[in-house]
Amino acid sequence: MSAILRFSQFVQKTFALWVVVFAFIALCFPDAFVWMKAYIPWVLGIIMLGMGMTMTVDEFKNVLSNPKAVVIGVVAHFVVMPSVAFFLCKIFNLPPEIAVGVILVGCCPGGTASNVITYMAKGNTALSVTCTSVSTFLAPILTPAIFYVLASQWIPIDAGSMFIDILKVVIFPIILGVILRSVFKQKTEQYIQVMPLVSVIAIVVIVAAIIAASKASILQSGLLILGVVILHNGLGFLLGYWASRLFNLSYPDSKAVAIEVGMQNSGLGVTLAALHFAASPVTAVPSAIFSLWHNISGPILATYWAAKADKMSENKP
Repeated sequence: MSAILRFSQFVQKTFALWVVVFAFIALCFPDAFVWMKAYIPWVLGIIMLGMGMTMTVDEFKNVLSNPKAVVIGVVAHFVVMPSVAFFLCKIFNLPPEIAVGVILVGCCPGGTASNVITYMAKGNTALSVTCTSVSTFLAPILTPAIFYVLASQWIPIDAGSMFIDILKVVIFPIILGVILRSVFKQKTEQYIQVMPLVSVIAIVVIVAAIIAASKASILQSGLLILGVVILHNGLGFLLGYWASRLFNLSYPDSKAVAIEVGMQNSGLGVTLAALHFAASPVTAVPSAIFSLWHNISGPILATYWAAKADKMSENKP
């Protein structure tokens, strides 16, 4: 078991590298990965099941212990990222199928990777976990609603169907995971230790499948989408941080909120795009590239903040 855990830690630390490697392989040999696209909802469900198994009912009491920071984090997430996505689509006059994909990932809840990055950045990890949980449970309502308001000018949106799909691939697996941990606590502890490895593999599979299915579109518009994703992610970090400082949150809390705002559950974006816009595979590409990029930018930001925190502690008398 110790060997598996060491391997899991190695894979987690080199997560971005594996995403890049398999994205490149999928681009070169799409036929080897394109068949996986049909299983994306199931793969995301496995990730969400693992997330549920790491939760306990007591953790949700954090909402009551620090409501101000949680509310700011969640509201900022669902205001900043969709708004920035919408304005980027307008500024760059993106084609409808790409614009819809950019807005879709902007409307998704926070991703679990944000919790790890917040820990690395020496931010308030408990706040990050709580914000991720709350935004995820609000996603069945807020993601379709905000997406409908912002994206329906480009393409017809079935918000009701999207609500049901988020329940099926996100909420139900999480609830099942919480129940499994509550009923089989000792047995699930062993599985929890390897769930990060499973999640990494699952995200790599999702990204590779979408890259393979969208090869032609990526070769045509990949650089444009990458540029928009980098701006989207960077502005999310920046505006999330300054929104927190505006409301007088502490420095560790502000770091947690900034990371929570800037990092999306891009796996959900890919899944929803695959389910609702199958006729236009490029719609899923912004989410896939976001998954790749925020796992590069997040650790870079965390390294900077951690080094700054270390320097501040050294300078204290």
